[in-house]
Amino acid sequence: MSASGTPVRQGVWAAPGRVNIIGEHTDYNDGYALPIALPQTVTCAARATGDGRVRVSSRQHPGDTVDEPIAELDGSRVAGWARYPLGVVHEYVRRGHAIAGVELVLDGAVPVGAGLSSSAAVECSVAIALRDLFALPVTDADLIDVGRAAENSYVGAATGTLDQSASVLCTAGHALFLDFGKGEHAQVPFDLAATGLALLVVDTNTPHRLADGGYGRRRTECEQAAAALGVRSLRDVTDVGEVDRLADPVLRRRARHIVSENARVLAVVEALRGGGDPRAIGPILDAGHASLRDDFEISTPQLDAAVDSAVAAGAYGARMVGGGFGGSIIALTAADRTERTARAIEQRFRADGFAEPRTFVAVPSAGAHRVS
Repeated sequence: MSASGTPVRQGVWAAPGRVNIIGEHTDYNDGYALPIALPQTVTCAARATGDGRVRVSSRQHPGDTVDEPIAELDGSRVAGWARYPLGVVHEYVRRGHAIAGVELVLDGAVPVGAGLSSSAAVECSVAIALRDLFALPVTDADLIDVGRAAENSYVGAATGTLDQSASVLCTAGHALFLDFGKGEHAQVPFDLAATGLALLVVDTNTPHRLADGGYGRRRTECEQAAAALGVRSLRDVTDVGEVDRLADPVLRRRARHIVSENARVLAVVEALRGGGDPRAIGPILDAGHASLRDDFEISTPQLDAAVDSAVAAGAYGARMVGGGFGGSIIALTAADRTERTARAIEQRFRADGFAEPRTFVAVPSAGAHRVS
């Protein structure tokens, strides 16, 4: 809400993408995760109109303006990028909030399809803009749930709340420890530069599409595994040996990833909170990639090549991030070796005939906020 608690007529809001230090596919299993917000954001320039319509345009899609009656969003056939902001408007209205009419202009620096939560950044930038424009009585938890519901029900991607939570709750200089089972979060200091380290993000330029089915199948398999083990969710299994009771080898692999990934998140949080050398989390990142590759089976040749090349170039640890089936990796490196690591990955990609990757150093940044 605005500082005065009253509606504002127009403004610009921003919400960041995110990258997970550790904790993939754990959110919808009531587990743990540890993301940071990226400096790359999606901005939403919003203006209240009062005409009963929502108009959405994007700097990345010039000439493709969408104009829909708010009362008819439930049956809208609009597809593609515009469905994300329309879904947020629809979700607010569905929950009984009055949106009299609005114009939204989006501009994004978060790479699309890179597993860095560009969609959640869109949703959260629109959600916080609408909250302030219309002085809606919603909490941060509500913002997160509106974005999640828009992506689940309106877009059709069966995601959890990890991406929206990171986009709303992260703070600069920290990683965000999320406990989805208890609905709790805490800030964990994450200042790699102070120890001469850096977190290199490598976008493999192989876009993933969570709504295409692979993500939803993994979620269903996790639910089936939990049911077969007689627990409410896989978070309730703390001994990885328990998954061996599953007769189905696919469900056994899926459950093993979730149980071991939760343990990895807790181990990384303990290491960072204890003030030890962050290099110690490198092997945990490596183990996380092996689990996503072998047990959850969502890696790709490009992701594996990027991880292998980063480690061979001297990274302390590396792993794929995001929902999988494409996207990005992270590599924990010495700050003065990021360029060398990036070049090694680029050379490997050229040799293998892959598209050219894109790299940048991730700096823990602030969550969603008003810009002007």
